[in-house]
Amino acid sequence: MKAAVYSRYGAADVVTIKEIDKPAPKANEVLIRIRATTVSSGDWRVRSLSMPPGFALLARPALGLFGPRKPVLGTELSGDVEAVGADVRAFKPGDAVIAFPGGSFGCHAEYRTMPETGAIARKPANLSYEEAAALSFGGMTALDFLKNKGNIQPGDKVLVVGASGAVGSAAVQLARHFGAEVTGVCSAASRALVMSIGAGKVIDYSREDFTANGETYDIILDAAGTAPYARCKTSLKENGRLLLVLSGLSALLQMPWVALTSRRRIFAGPAAENPRDLAILSELAEQGAFKPLIDRVYPLERIVEAHTYVDTGRKKGSVVITVV
Repeated sequence: MKAAVYSRYGAADVVTIKEIDKPAPKANEVLIRIRATTVSSGDWRVRSLSMPPGFALLARPALGLFGPRKPVLGTELSGDVEAVGADVRAFKPGDAVIAFPGGSFGCHAEYRTMPETGAIARKPANLSYEEAAALSFGGMTALDFLKNKGNIQPGDKVLVVGASGAVGSAAVQLARHFGAEVTGVCSAASRALVMSIGAGKVIDYSREDFTANGETYDIILDAAGTAPYARCKTSLKENGRLLLVLSGLSALLQMPWVALTSRRRIFAGPAAENPRDLAILSELAEQGAFKPLIDRVYPLERIVEAHTYVDTGRKKGSVVITVV
């Protein structure tokens, strides 16, 4: 099968299209013929070793000291079940599905296996394969931080920093769905887009500092890595929660101290890869409450161009790769 493979860390051009062995499903697995996937910020960080402060020294031992242990990137996919293992009961050949291998990667290819009990769900019928492929990375991250970590409640005032990215745009939609009052922070060029997906107010970061306008929030979700606690603590209500989707090691070390010395809370670290959350996202998409944003679509053969664009940091929503 065709796959986008990289054997060394670096810029986008380390990725090449090669023929590799097609996987075979084990007894508890399904084999998915991939129709679409994405190049995410997670793929960029792993490929280039561009890690948040404090994690750079840990990256190579974790990902592969002398080269990538997992040469095929890609954290999410949509496609069709081609075959199932002997013990699989929930899926059958022909089922349209979405899946989120997450940190296991492997989606930049024509086929991937997934365990039946893993993060795999029916594809929402009202989404195209391209849209469905972009459901998981941003959606599961935003859902985990807002609901599981941040305990979002109806009526909460929520500020989303980086509101036009894959995680930020998902957070705006999900926070609105949960009954929150949502403000997005993004560029002027993204204002209309962020308003259209549910933000009641948008702050242009180039013209206004949200920490200086006197507003306070129950939840601040930082998907851009620009709102550490020291900067935005006065913008948090007394029992406010700071959700750091993108953070360095210092934020993790700061979490217990803030909890001991105030009623505010910091939540940082990787999002949980919970299969139940993927099912929730699929249901919300079916209801029309969540629709992934797509910036650009590239065929697999042009995946280096997709990586190059993601590297700019200017994408809005997701960059999708069509495989079939």
